[in-house]
Amino acid sequence: MDYALPNFSIDLKGQTALVTGASAGLGVRFAKTLARCGAKVALTARRLDRLEGIAAEIKAAGGTAVPLQLDVTDADQLKNVVPEAERALGPVTILVNNAGIPDAQRATKMSIDLIDRVLDTNVRAPYVLSCEVARRLIDLKLPGRIVNIASSAAYSYSGNGASLYAVSKGAVVRMTEALATEWAQFNINVNAIAPGAFSSEMMDGMLSRMGDITKGFPRPRIGDPAQLDSTLLFLVSPSSDFVSGTCIRVDDVQRGR
Repeated sequence: MDYALPNFSIDLKGQTALVTGASAGLGVRFAKTLARCGAKVALTARRLDRLEGIAAEIKAAGGTAVPLQLDVTDADQLKNVVPEAERALGPVTILVNNAGIPDAQRATKMSIDLIDRVLDTNVRAPYVLSCEVARRLIDLKLPGRIVNIASSAAYSYSGNGASLYAVSKGAVVRMTEALATEWAQFNINVNAIAPGAFSSEMMDGMLSRMGDITKGFPRPRIGDPAQLDSTLLFLVSPSSDFVSGTCIRVDDVQRGR
């Protein structure tokens, strides 16, 4: 096969992307980045008013976006949001499973309700949504890209609380590997990104509890969400056609702690 030089593109025209947790933090950046590269974007989160404002910003910049209210802990909403996005924008060919919550508790201090909420949000939701998107792509014989947002906590946990968060993100990495293998025959690529410490509402909460966490980093700094753009676009674009079942660590070597 004769490929262009270089064989690289981030053109997402004709694609429809669904982003969870798109009302704040990394999700806002992901949604805007995908829209800027030509994808039509379904913005999902619980806070519909925030989504409407972000959709307006995307439209003002020349993009296409629709806000769809979604509580990822609600199984019925999880199953309904994909056809809802499809009716508005066409088949979902890109899924970014970004929604997640920390536990910020030591394991023996967690209530059953909190355990369920963390696992429902961080593990069950991306699994169910991935299956809903993949099922439709398989029926339509369309290729697709799924990107799960894991965390550096999947690989390194210091023991200072949030053990279940680390466990849940480890599950996201393994989910990525397993689903990528199962769906490779259908040309659905499943990958993950494991960010380190990036500016977000979640990170603001951690800093308020723990103080300056960067003192132990090889480079004492917090990442800017813009520094995830290139990894996201690589994984959702034609450029990553031969990449599936992997997790890219974007953590500024914030590991081994």
